[in-house]
Amino acid sequence: DMCEQLLAAEQSTYHNTLLALRGFCSLHAQDHHGALQDFQRVIEHESPHPSSCIKALCGRGLIRISGGSNYLTALDYITACQLKLDETIFTIKSYVPWNQRGLLLKVLQEEGQMMLQKKRYPGGSSFSFQKKQTGLCTSLTLKVFCFVGFFFFFFSHSRDAPGVFQLASLLVELDSSDEASPILCADALYQMGRGEEAHEMLSLALSRNPQRAPVLARLALLQLKRGSVYDGNQLLRRLIRIGDSSCLLPVLDIFQDEDRKLLQRHCRWRALAILKGKQEAAAIKEAIAHLSFAILAAGGYAEDCLLTRARCYGRLGQMKTAIFDFNAVLKEDPRNVQALSGRGFVHLALRQQKEAVQDLISALKVEAGAVIPAILSLKPEAQGLVTGWLLQHGRATLSELMATKDVPAEETLGDLLTMAKALTKICRAAQHHIFYTDVLMANGEHQEALKHLQEAFGHCPAEDTARARLAVLQLQGRNVAGAAAPLSVLARRDEKDLAFLLNFVDTKKQQHLAQAAAQEGKVLMKGHNHQQALGYHSLAVLASRANPRYLRHRAACLVHLKKYEKALKDMEKVIQGHGCNSPKTQAGDHCCQGFLLLALAREEAAVQHYMQALQLDEPLALGTISECPGRESLTQTFHKIAQYNFEKQRYEEAWKITDYGLKIGKSSELQKLKARLKREASSCSIH
Repeated sequence: DMCEQLLAAEQSTYHNTLLALRGFCSLHAQDHHGALQDFQRVIEHESPHPSSCIKALCGRGLIRISGGSNYLTALDYITACQLKLDETIFTIKSYVPWNQRGLLLKVLQEEGQMMLQKKRYPGGSSFSFQKKQTGLCTSLTLKVFCFVGFFFFFFSHSRDAPGVFQLASLLVELDSSDEASPILCADALYQMGRGEEAHEMLSLALSRNPQRAPVLARLALLQLKRGSVYDGNQLLRRLIRIGDSSCLLPVLDIFQDEDRKLLQRHCRWRALAILKGKQEAAAIKEAIAHLSFAILAAGGYAEDCLLTRARCYGRLGQMKTAIFDFNAVLKEDPRNVQALSGRGFVHLALRQQKEAVQDLISALKVEAGAVIPAILSLKPEAQGLVTGWLLQHGRATLSELMATKDVPAEETLGDLLTMAKALTKICRAAQHHIFYTDVLMANGEHQEALKHLQEAFGHCPAEDTARARLAVLQLQGRNVAGAAAPLSVLARRDEKDLAFLLNFVDTKKQQHLAQAAAQEGKVLMKGHNHQQALGYHSLAVLASRANPRYLRHRAACLVHLKKYEKALKDMEKVIQGHGCNSPKTQAGDHCCQGFLLLALAREEAAVQHYMQALQLDEPLALGTISECPGRESLTQTFHKIAQYNFEKQRYEEAWKITDYGLKIGKSSELQKLKARLKREASSCSIH
């Protein structure tokens, strides 16, 4: 009321002062609209009064906080500070209530920090934004600065720092115990090019709180900028011990590009220097911290630092973290050899075979010359694991390709060639040279395969697998019988490998090979050289795609070697193929199966096969039985099985077995059992 009375008076000497006072009265009375009108009239007055304008700006800034316009609040207080700092301090202490002052200080700190970090309205200057949104403030500023006799253009990005410096000075005066305001002041001084003053202010702040991480980070950067490498290192080590590297993020937003690059180079150099020395866990952790600083200084991505840090994490056993860094590199460069091989080695350490093989193959495809030395640098055990996994994967892939010949596989074969060639350079083991030869043959490079095979094993290889491949490669120009010998040796050792090799031999030659092998097998069996004959018979079976005739020959050879289980499997395949065979042939096969089952003490199954043989061709079956196992012996077996069925009250089956048993031999025991079966049958009929 007093302000209104004075304003109503004719004398208007203190008009602006009264308006500012009435504005604060309205503000305290929660009349924000009335207060804003009074403050605006003071600011827009034709003859602005500095002291009144400062009050009006401070008051309007408070109103803008309640409206959520924190940035505009900061601009009002910066303008007030630039008019007269002491007057602004006095105004805040006199007119801003205690319960609002804390919020005001916090808002001004945050907005000042964002101005320095250039996070406020990127892409345009503060001045241009202000010109569009708050033309009144710009008008006031020009008027006031004309009044005091100079022009001060501000609020472009290049001129934010002086305003923020004055704002920070205001905050320091208002609350000398606050730790954030001196840091804001130092940041502004740095951006104004007053690095020494910033250094002094930060040193003072550090003396008050030696563990203040944001202060340590800024001081370290300033020391490096001054060329004080030792002091910079000491400050960085203190920062590492505190363990708060996140404080670097706002600092890096404030510092200039050349200073960020300086920090990146220094931290990278320091990390590498540490790693060249001690390899203890503590030293590696310190190197990781320096590398992390370097990565942050680079904006979050520095390829060499990420790769080095990933390896450090791997040494500490932090495998998942190492993979995270390798992934960060591969996200930017999917063909990065070091990242691919490095991640592959981490998967190797975790015993993740599939992932390790996939990464290492990808790396070999890009640059095998860089991956091979990396693998050779591993410990022997790890090298063995890598080569074993690669060979296993390569073998499986090649076998799958050979099984599906119609599918285009140029790219896959190219990958296999790269991997196989690398394996021969990593470890000159016979199996690696064999695999490389196989891939060359699969790719149609027969001359190259022959050349490599002879270079690795000589013209007369001692290795069975090498001799077999040499035979396949030379099959075009030599007789089939000559090729059968080394292939039969492989057949005895590894039928699966022989089956794979036969994929490289055309169908017609395979037929000739099977015939020659079978003939040689017969000759060897006549000479009682059954072990060697088995290899030829196995070759005949594989080359003929399991022809029943060759299966029978091999089964007979296996019987001589007393390998009844294997012989039984061959005869099972023969019997499964009984379709167009004559009854006589089928009867012979069942007799052979029956004999094998007897040898394995599976008498009940043996009896069933002998009964089938008798049913198909009784004279042939009886003749075969007479030779082996003998009629008397087999009759006893029939009686045993018939008796068992009788005791289980399976009379029909017992009768059938007894009947066939009596065809083999007139056994009194079988006759007695048959009589008992008749009595049981009569008894069942009466009842």
